[in-house]
Amino acid sequence: MNRPVIILSAEVGAALDARRPVVALESTIITHGMPWPGNLEMALSVEAIIRDNGATPATIAVIDGVLHVGLDKTLLEGLAQAKDVLKVSRADLAYAMAAGRTGATTVAATMIAAHFAGIGVFATGGIGGVHRGAEKSFDISADLEELARTPVIVVCAGAKAILDVSKTLEVLETKGVPVVTCGSDAFPAFWSRDSGLKSPLRLDTARDIAAFQAMRIRLGIDGGMLVANPVPEANEIPRTEMETHIEAALQRADAQGISGKEVTPFLLGEILSLTGGRSLETNIALVRNNARLAAEIAVGQPD
Repeated sequence: MNRPVIILSAEVGAALDARRPVVALESTIITHGMPWPGNLEMALSVEAIIRDNGATPATIAVIDGVLHVGLDKTLLEGLAQAKDVLKVSRADLAYAMAAGRTGATTVAATMIAAHFAGIGVFATGGIGGVHRGAEKSFDISADLEELARTPVIVVCAGAKAILDVSKTLEVLETKGVPVVTCGSDAFPAFWSRDSGLKSPLRLDTARDIAAFQAMRIRLGIDGGMLVANPVPEANEIPRTEMETHIEAALQRADAQGISGKEVTPFLLGEILSLTGGRSLETNIALVRNNARLAAEIAVGQPD
C-alpha cells in the first residue's frame, strides 16, 4: 500500500498547474469497446482532436493499482493490449486500486477521477442508464447517480440506444441533472441523431454550455451536467434501422441468459455483427465529435 493513489501525466500536471483547459477521457472504450489495434488508433486520434482544439487530453485508467490521469503513448499501448482488465465503476474503483489490479474506467469512475484531479469536462461515447426491462431486472447504471453528485460536464452522443432512453431521461430529471442537447431540439440516441424524444434543454454553443455550468457552480448546485452531442449526419444510422438490430440483439441476450455487467458488451458485439461493422464506424465518429465539443467547452470555461 506504499504506491501512490494517483499519478498525473507530465502533460496533464503541467496543464492543471497552469490552469489550462483539460478534457478527461474514459478507458473502457479502449479495453472493452474496440479490438486491437483499432482501439489504440482511436484513442490517439481522440487525444489529437482535443489538442488540436486547444485543450489537454487526460485518458484515465487504473494500472497496477494506481489511478492514472493522463496516459503517455507507452501506457496507452499497454492498456490497449492488456488482458483481464476490470471494468470499474464507483462500486469497485477503490477495490481495483487496493488489489493492485488494472481497470478501465466507466463514465462514473472517470467522473470521480476527473473531479479528484480537478478536471471539469469529460468526453465519452454514450452514457449508461435505465436498461430495457429494468422494472423486472432493476438494472440501472451507476452513471446516472454519478451525474447527480459529481460536478463534471459529460459530453456524449446521448444515452446508449440499447437502453430505455425515455426512462433514463426521467431518472435524470428526478435527480436534478440538467440535460442539454447541443444544436438540436431532439435528444440523440448514440448511433442516431434523434431518439424520438425532445431534449429537456437546448444550447447552441460550447461557450453557452460552459457558462451554464459556471452559473450552477456559483449557485452551489451539486452534480454534473449531461451534454448530448448528436453524431454527425454523415455517420448516423437511422433510429428505425437501429431498433430492428437492437431488438434482435436483446432476444439473443435473453436466450443466452446474459445479465448484469455483461449485457452492454454483449449487445454492442451483437449489433456490430448485425450492422456489418457500421456501428463501430459510427461509434468512432461520435467519440471524435464529442472530443471536439468537450475541448471547446473546456476552452470556453470562465476563469
